[in-house]
Amino acid sequence: MNNSAPQPTAVVDDADASTQPEVYASVLWHSGQLGLAYYNANDCTVYIMSDTPDSQDLKLLKKVLEEIQPRCILTTAKQDHFIADFLQAMGTANNGEDGKPEIALFPNVDFGLNISKQRVLSANLPFVPSHLTEAEKIVYLASIIPFECTTMLRALGGLLKFIERRRIGVELEDPTVSVPMLAFKKFVLNDIVHIDQDAYCVLQIFKTEAHPSVYKLASGLKEGLSLFGVMNRCRSQWGTKLMRLWFMRPTKNREELNKRLDAIQFFMLARNIEIVQTLQDCLKHIRNVPSILKRMTLSYTKVSDWQALYKTVYNAVCIGDTCTSLPRSVELFAKISHTFTDDLHYIASLITKVVDFEGSNTENRFTVRPNVDPAIDEKKRKLMGLSDFLTEVARNELMLLDSRIPSCCVIYIPLIGFLLTIPRLPSMVDKDDFEIEGLDFMFLSEGRLHYRSARTKELDTMLGDLHCEIRDLETTVMYQLQVKVLEKSAVLFDVMEYTAHLDCLIAMAVVARENTYIRPRLTSKNTINIKDGRHPLMEMCTRTFVSNPISTGGEHGKISILTGPNSSGKSVYLKEVGLIVFMALIGSYVPATEAEIGLIDGIYTRIQSRESVSVGLSTFIIDLNQVAAAVNSATERSLVLIDEFGKGTNSIDGLSLLAAVLRHWVQQDVKCPHIFVSTNFHSLVQLQLLPTINLIRYLTLETIQDGEELVFFYQLKDGVSTDSYAANIATLAGMPPQVVKRGTQISELYRSGQPICRLDCPTKANQFETYKALADTFLQLDLSDPNVDLQEFLNKRVLAYTASEV
Repeated sequence: MNNSAPQPTAVVDDADASTQPEVYASVLWHSGQLGLAYYNANDCTVYIMSDTPDSQDLKLLKKVLEEIQPRCILTTAKQDHFIADFLQAMGTANNGEDGKPEIALFPNVDFGLNISKQRVLSANLPFVPSHLTEAEKIVYLASIIPFECTTMLRALGGLLKFIERRRIGVELEDPTVSVPMLAFKKFVLNDIVHIDQDAYCVLQIFKTEAHPSVYKLASGLKEGLSLFGVMNRCRSQWGTKLMRLWFMRPTKNREELNKRLDAIQFFMLARNIEIVQTLQDCLKHIRNVPSILKRMTLSYTKVSDWQALYKTVYNAVCIGDTCTSLPRSVELFAKISHTFTDDLHYIASLITKVVDFEGSNTENRFTVRPNVDPAIDEKKRKLMGLSDFLTEVARNELMLLDSRIPSCCVIYIPLIGFLLTIPRLPSMVDKDDFEIEGLDFMFLSEGRLHYRSARTKELDTMLGDLHCEIRDLETTVMYQLQVKVLEKSAVLFDVMEYTAHLDCLIAMAVVARENTYIRPRLTSKNTINIKDGRHPLMEMCTRTFVSNPISTGGEHGKISILTGPNSSGKSVYLKEVGLIVFMALIGSYVPATEAEIGLIDGIYTRIQSRESVSVGLSTFIIDLNQVAAAVNSATERSLVLIDEFGKGTNSIDGLSLLAAVLRHWVQQDVKCPHIFVSTNFHSLVQLQLLPTINLIRYLTLETIQDGEELVFFYQLKDGVSTDSYAANIATLAGMPPQVVKRGTQISELYRSGQPICRLDCPTKANQFETYKALADTFLQLDLSDPNVDLQEFLNKRVLAYTASEV
């Protein structure tokens, strides 16, 4: 295919042409992240999938392709072998025959990040208002396209170029007519819950920080205080990878989640603690077998690889034997008992019988045990008896040498052979002095001369190069062993998969036992009811954590509006809601005394703004993008968490936007998502901007003022808070008393409607009285009377004062 202008064409049977969807997909896989975008010509819509973790077996990609059924799959030429091998394994063909998708290869430059951004911004998108500038267009598209997902963005850029080149749907139109793209929509697999990077960040599901070691400051990162850091008690590398994958791909598949919960429930029982310890002792010896098998196929296996493989197989056998005695009602135990069978025992037995690990460590190469190969055993016996034999040969050689030579030795050097060595005599000065009749001089080393004699040549012919011959024979045995292991490699991949699952579930059980988590009841009802819920991270950072209930859906309504003083715990409560629901969606126990959770399809947050100079967006625009994503994408089964939205702009405008967003969801009635909103806009309630309906519920966190001190109880209750107690919080924060006092004065003046005067301008009060008197006079005038002179009032700016008062 010509990379400069690739124009692949799919061959589709006529019978299938009318039924097969005309879908063109662009796929990239980079550093474990899958990025995908596709164009459906039937509805002229571009679908994008945010960067999602996927292992090298590309199971996620397989599910996506099975769901969208693309006619053509576009990828970069550098990934040809990777994607092609995967597609062939799926039973697809590169030429698109029999209705199977073709592969279109484009040069890597067409998937560049910067050029892909430019294609998106310059594309003809009818749904984007035409009057927007380039900067405004970026702001608009940022609410639709997650520009931080670089792999997806590169795939989208390649897709846009491909569909314009092929001119899908407009082949016969004028060249100036572009391919119609009527909408951009996010694509999420049926079982996967949508959670964007903002939610992961603000909920502290992941949090990386610099490694404390000075040796790893440049590149070393470690997991900070995060939910993943707390839950990750895995003993194996593959267990940690799988748990991260579960965190990145929470599921709403209730059957799968209940299987995980069943296993955790078994490990939580006190009588099974010893079983857990036995399994964890075995799991910590499970190594990265796929990498070892890859080196085997390349014939580049080291001694450490054989040791790691042996430890993995041996401990996998122990795990299999342990799971055999466990109840088959837990599906994972049944799978392990069925899979860890004869093939695994065969590999373990073969390695035990063949590999001499002690000898391999000594010689730093692969060595074979005795009684494996008779030829190797015979040569090793000769090599072991060589020392005494060579001593006897040297004694006979000394008798044939000049009497001036006091001693000699016969040595064996691999790759060189047998040599006769004698000490250098004082008379041997030049190279000519080294010549001895009947001996061939080889080299001088460490004051000894090395020669070949007739006897050493005879030994070379009779015994040969024993070391090299033994190494060659043992290498042949190693190749034969590699072939046997690779023939049974399927069971090793199963071992990695099931031990990783086992490791994750045991880790979750250990954390649940230590922190008294309970098993959530997953229900098909669209409700969330949690009794005595706790924040899984905050409770580790404080002596006493006040638990609170969480209720939404059904009789409790679906919009919870939370008010309360600053620092009363509103943000912590919102994060607590998100984390408990998230933990249920990965199949974990949750921090509560009772929990019934309906499976949701997405978590949307506006709690914290991830600001960056590189983004080029203001804080308020970032907030708006987050809320816009929730408004545009949240369904009746989504969870929306909004904290202090509107505070980044004018109070009136912020309040108006918040009220408009909430009224938008109120109008959806039963289709409204589960919404938790915290706000200090008390006017939202005082001005009755929202209707009084069962869908809306007002909550507050209990506080009490003891003199000038504000006491927080952090207890949730029904009701509305009317004061933010900002002055009390400022005092607690260490603000100077005079500043707090002046702030209180200004607040009281503002609330009473009186003008706010500067402290350093004492005449302001007198001016105010004068203006007020003139204003009262002005308001009593009959403005229809032509004899009224307004000049006096204009000169003294009384009209402006009066207008402001009105």
